[in-house]
Amino acid sequence: MFIMPDNFMYRASLSYDATGTGGIERLHAALKNCEARWNLTLEQPFNLSFNYVAPARRADGTPVVIKVCLPSDEFALQHEALRICDGHGMVRLLDAHDEDETMLLERLEPGHMLSTVEDDAEAFSQAAAVMRQIRQPVPAQHSFPSIQDWGRGLVEARTYYSQNSGPIPLKLLDEACRLFAELAASQAEPVVLHGDLHQENILSAERAPWLAIDPKGVIGEPAYETGSLLRNETHKVFNAPQPIRVMARRVDQLAAELGFERERIRGWALAQAVLSVWWDFDEPGFPNVFDLRIIATAELLAQIKS
Repeated sequence: MFIMPDNFMYRASLSYDATGTGGIERLHAALKNCEARWNLTLEQPFNLSFNYVAPARRADGTPVVIKVCLPSDEFALQHEALRICDGHGMVRLLDAHDEDETMLLERLEPGHMLSTVEDDAEAFSQAAAVMRQIRQPVPAQHSFPSIQDWGRGLVEARTYYSQNSGPIPLKLLDEACRLFAELAASQAEPVVLHGDLHQENILSAERAPWLAIDPKGVIGEPAYETGSLLRNETHKVFNAPQPIRVMARRVDQLAAELGFERERIRGWALAQAVLSVWWDFDEPGFPNVFDLRIIATAELLAQIKS
């Protein structure tokens, strides 16, 4: 019997079938196939959100991780991103099975999240080091979306707001739309990006101090990658006596360590924060759910002077 919390089972059921019919049975079948295909002994899963991810051991005792992706385009894109990165700054893909949408991954040990590093400046420095390693040239043939594709969400949000109300202040939404359009039109040479590189997607490891996990896979300029980092772990920002100074230091530090223009980092972070709120608000099956802290983060970024 595989361990599955109720909230995960609900999401899994809806992902496999809008009616929920047969979803859990199909997930169980995929897990059994993993055990047989790769000769694994599965252990208790990690905290589950959207996909089933669990540590396991091969017959020879080698520690690994299995990931069963719920139906979406995530499996194909993540599989492709992991293959292209080939372990550079990122967890290694050991094997995959397309039909079951499952992956066999290197287990990162000790596997502590970068969010456990209390010193925010040190955490940002380590994240910048990972960021420099993982960006890869765009292959001639690929399936990745572009950041412009993602940015269409802001257009959808603006259309929605023309007839409805929502959680995002209209002035902030307009600023996000403007910034995204301007930055996308003037971006540097695009590369393959992780797409969701934040403090909980960077783990401590043995073959490198820190490695990334769970890439989304998207094509865009390198500076785009900084956005996720800036809108996460914001308790370290808002619990400070002067939050704007902490956020400005984050932006300045990334500009200094990565060589990106400060204003592009700030602009991308603001636009992506607003886009993130819209995606959460508009998510099928979980409508009108959003994080007020991300809106506050976008508003704070808007206050930082050029």
